[in-house]
Amino acid sequence: MKKILFNYILPPILYFLIRVLALTWRVSILQPEMDRAMRNYPGRCIITSWHSRLFYLFYHFRGDTDWTFMISPSRDGDLMARLSGWMGYRVIRGSSYKNVLAGTRTLIRVLKQGRNSGIVADGSRGPRHQAQAGPIQIARITGSALFPITYAADWKYEFNSWDRLVLPLPFSRCRFICGPAITIPKDADDALIRQKQQELEDTLNRLTRECEAK
Repeated sequence: MKKILFNYILPPILYFLIRVLALTWRVSILQPEMDRAMRNYPGRCIITSWHSRLFYLFYHFRGDTDWTFMISPSRDGDLMARLSGWMGYRVIRGSSYKNVLAGTRTLIRVLKQGRNSGIVADGSRGPRHQAQAGPIQIARITGSALFPITYAADWKYEFNSWDRLVLPLPFSRCRFICGPAITIPKDADDALIRQKQQELEDTLNRLTRECEAK
């Protein structure tokens, strides 16, 4: 019964919930020139955000089906994958803990084919708001630009989960922000990988604070 609930009942409900809620949200894009730079980037592009900030992002990229998202092969991931399908996105299943090789190889292949991609910066289990090396390594291997993105909502519900997933409530003011591209040389050594990983973490946390302070 739970499988039926997560795979077939909840995804369309969440899809229509997002569409209805979005009609009431008052959305502003901070630094809109960065959002345009990300959308019009001439090369390969990877967007990455905290696990807690996924909900609104499904809506932000609506209508643009040129995105493939890596989602963990967990039960919660099943729900998010189905929801992604309803939103029109392609999905690859994989995480830092399960199916990591298969999922990463598929994502690398997709990027090399010229499609854009999205991956969670702090993984499917955290630690919360701590960047993992996966997005950095994938960007290095594929020569993709890594764009940190996040958002904040004035009125929100935070789920009692490890990531404190944020759901903007009706009529909330939502603020989206995209940071500058992070690029990683193909010959980057371990020290530079760690430096870029810290840069991603610091940038996402700074952008999140900026959104919340507006």
